[in-house]
Amino acid sequence: MAYRLTLLATALLVASPNLLAAGDDEHGFIADSTLNLLARNFFLQNDYRTAHPEKSYKQEWAQGFIANLQSGFTQGTLGLGIDAHSFYGVKLDGGRGHSGTGLLPLDSQGRAADEYSSAGGAVKLKLSKTIVKFGEMEVQTPVFDTGDKRLQPEYATGVWIDSGELDELKLVAGRFTAFKNQDASTRDGDFGGYGADTRGSTMSLVGIESTGSEALGGALYASQLSETWRQYYSNLHYLKALSDNSALLLDGNLYRTLDQGRAKAGAIDNTAYSLSARYSQGSQAFTLAWQKVDGDTPFDFVGGDSIYLANSIKYADFNGAHEQSWQARYDLDFGAFGVPGLKFMTRYVRGTQIDGTRAPKGEVYQPFDSDTGVYQAIQGKGGRHWERDVDLKYVVQSGPAKDLSLNVSHVSHRGNTAQGGDDIDRLYIVVQYPLDLLK
Repeated sequence: MAYRLTLLATALLVASPNLLAAGDDEHGFIADSTLNLLARNFFLQNDYRTAHPEKSYKQEWAQGFIANLQSGFTQGTLGLGIDAHSFYGVKLDGGRGHSGTGLLPLDSQGRAADEYSSAGGAVKLKLSKTIVKFGEMEVQTPVFDTGDKRLQPEYATGVWIDSGELDELKLVAGRFTAFKNQDASTRDGDFGGYGADTRGSTMSLVGIESTGSEALGGALYASQLSETWRQYYSNLHYLKALSDNSALLLDGNLYRTLDQGRAKAGAIDNTAYSLSARYSQGSQAFTLAWQKVDGDTPFDFVGGDSIYLANSIKYADFNGAHEQSWQARYDLDFGAFGVPGLKFMTRYVRGTQIDGTRAPKGEVYQPFDSDTGVYQAIQGKGGRHWERDVDLKYVVQSGPAKDLSLNVSHVSHRGNTAQGGDDIDRLYIVVQYPLDLLK
C-alpha cells in the first residue's frame, strides 16, 4: 500500500508550487503548468430484478484519488511538454457475492481488490498550433472515447495529433495500440469492444470539427478497428437564440459501420442515426430525441463512451439490431429559485422493433450453442425495453468547500427477453472534490 501511495505522492511532489515557483517567463514549461487532484467517493448499487439468486444484488463503495499534471511547453519553435496522471483507489465496501459493479478489479474468485493503483503519462510536442502526444492519455472523439464513468477514467496508449492551423476548424488524428479499463491497474491490448474481440487490434482515426461561434456547426470522422470494421461519423447541429432567455438546439448524428479485413466481429453493414431537439426557456429545458439502427447486427463501438447517439444514456445504448427508440427529457436549474448549483434532470427512453435473428450465423452476434446444438442470437425478434433516469446534482458555489459536488442518480431499466439487457434498478452516489494545487 505504501508503494502505491508513493505513485500519487511522487506526482504531487515533482510539480509542487514550491519546486516550480522559480522565476520563469509569462508562458513556458513551468509558467503554464497545472496540477490538480480529484478526490472521488463512489457508491454504486445494482438491484437485478431476476429470479436467479446468484445475480440479484451487487454493491460496491470506494474512494479514489486522481492526480493530473499538465505542463506548459518549452519556449522556441518546437515546444516540449509532458502530461502525467496517477490514480489510487481503495475499497470501502463490496464483499464477495456483491462485487462486480466495475468500481474495483476482481480476482479469479470474484473478490474485489482492497486497493489498486495506476500511473501513466505522455510526452507532447507543439509546433505553431499543432500538438502531438505520445504515450498514455484520455481521448474524446465520437468514434473513440475513453469514458470516465466509474472510480478511475479509462486511458489509451498511442499517438495523438490535434491541430488548429485552420481558422475555426480542429483537425485530429490518432492511432492507439493499448487500453486501460476503468477497473484495471495496467494497460493491455483489449479495447473493450461492444461485440468485437479487440485483443491485438489497433484503433486508428482521423476527424475534423468546427470550432467557431457560428450557429451552424458539425464534424466528420473516420476510424478503423484493425481486422474488424471501418466506421464513419457525421454530425450537424444548429443553435438558434429565440429570445433573451430561450433557445433551440437541433442536433443530428450518423454512424456508418462496415466490416474490414478478417472481420473479427463478423459481417457488419450497419447505419445508426439520431435526431434531437432541445428547447430551453430560462431555468428549464425540454428535449425530444429519436434514434434508429438499420442493420442485422447491433451498432458496434470501442471504448466506454464511443457512441454519441442521442439515446445512449446511463445504462442502455438502445443500439440493438433494427432498433428504433425515442426519448423525452426535462432539465431544471434551481439557481432561478434561489439555490445556485443545484440541478435536476429526468428522462425516459423506449426502444422497440429489435430483431437480432438475422445476424450472420456462427459469428459474434449469433454464435453456435454447443449445449442446444443450434445457433443462438444474442437478441431475439420483437425486442423492446425502456429506461428511466433521475439525476440530482449540487455543486457548492463558495466558501472553503467551493466546487465540492454531490451527484445522486437512479436508473431503472426493464425489457423483454429478446432485447438482451438486464432488468435492473441502479443507484449512484458520487461525491467529488477538486483541488487545484498548481495553476
